[in-house]
Amino acid sequence: MRVAIVNDLKLAQLALRRLIDSAEDAEVAWVADDGREAIDMCRADTPDLILMDLVMPIIDGVEATREIMIASPCPILVVTATIEGNLAKVYNALSAGARDAVSGPTFAEDGTLENTERVLRKMRTMRRLMQPTAGLDALKRHRSSGGFPPPDQPAERLLVIGASTGGPQAIVDLIKGLSANFRPPVVVVQHLDKAFVPGFVSWLSGQTGWPAACIEAGASPKPGEILVAASRDHLVMGLARTLRYEEEPKELAYRPSVDAFYLSLKRSWPTPGVAVLLTGMGQDGAKGLLALRESGWATFAQDEESSVVWGMPRAAKELGAAERVVSVREMGPCVERALNRLVAEGPRSETRGG
Repeated sequence: MRVAIVNDLKLAQLALRRLIDSAEDAEVAWVADDGREAIDMCRADTPDLILMDLVMPIIDGVEATREIMIASPCPILVVTATIEGNLAKVYNALSAGARDAVSGPTFAEDGTLENTERVLRKMRTMRRLMQPTAGLDALKRHRSSGGFPPPDQPAERLLVIGASTGGPQAIVDLIKGLSANFRPPVVVVQHLDKAFVPGFVSWLSGQTGWPAACIEAGASPKPGEILVAASRDHLVMGLARTLRYEEEPKELAYRPSVDAFYLSLKRSWPTPGVAVLLTGMGQDGAKGLLALRESGWATFAQDEESSVVWGMPRAAKELGAAERVVSVREMGPCVERALNRLVAEGPRSETRGG
């Protein structure tokens, strides 16, 4: 895997070089001192992964991420020493197309490198994501491992959202597109390190005006509230209609997996709602979206033009999982109409599909 470094600090560059050298089957592709240089170098030589700093001269990491994802897209991992002090920049970078964020390695007094394992783990995950079908067989085995039929009583009509690269802003755009008096229960699975989920939840609430919360085991969706997956384990809906986390299947590169959550809804939530798959690289969520469509859910995927990375939505379209493929700017009204239609249909919709 060829990894590029974008950082204006020479000491940080040295630390990242050492970290890459310590990684299995990884090498430094090139090093850029600022965002402008990174944009130009990426256009000339697109690497497999970019380790992107946030605060830099000339062009910062947010704008560099945005321009790279337009001109020469590739996976970008924000690596910076000042994440807690720059949370707004972190979420702006994620909205612009960065895949994830992590605190960077540092030198100890004796010259050894510290805080390396989390960065290396992120890099290994990026490598696995280059093989987007990895783990799907394990998910199928796990899904078919048993369970009891869900209760027959109707449940709330959920709005469920899966997203990855570029997802934070797309989620905001979708929610803000709903009418002020229309507030269904919302559950979000956004590919994001659990360390940043609390900040993301606060940012999401501030951007949308909705109350939002990290999902704790045993929580149940409630109207007017956004619940966000907050674990490296997979979010699933239990047969008692409460949310929990499961470690298996371990083979899935995406953690938490949109597929795992959507497939659990098919088993455990008898009332069809609306399921959405937004911008992101890879194929996570497409098979789960198809399962929900076959069970009577209204399903939508974001279109290519408004996606930062048209990977997950494209996979859903090609699989026939999405009833409609629409711009994120139109997603809110489409979701609202679909949920209103399902409510108007009444109990009949609970028996549709398999």
